[in-house]
Amino acid sequence: MSVRKYTAQLAIAVLLASSSSAMAGEIVINQVKKKFDQKKVSISKGDSIKFVNKDKVAHNIYSKSAGRKFDSGVQKPGDTSVFTFSKDGTFKVRCAIHPKMKLKLKVQ
Repeated sequence: MSVRKYTAQLAIAVLLASSSSAMAGEIVINQVKKKFDQKKVSISKGDSIKFVNKDKVAHNIYSKSAGRKFDSGVQKPGDTSVFTFSKDGTFKVRCAIHPKMKLKLKVQ
């Protein structure tokens, strides 16, 4: 293999590796039977969480954690809310309608 061809292949491999690691991810948290389908989640800074109401009742997903506040408003059955997290830390996520719904979110 020529040096030029090797260099070009190496450059392409480096670009692909760096672009895929720079892309933000998205995970899905479902709400079913008045619960989140996960109790703890860890994501990277810049990732998003899609909260999907697969329940038969409305929900209102929120966090009042300092510097990490968000609120979905009322989510009717079938509704989806997406939030992107740009700050490190731990979030306490709750449902304003169903106080027993709890999710611990760690962003790193």
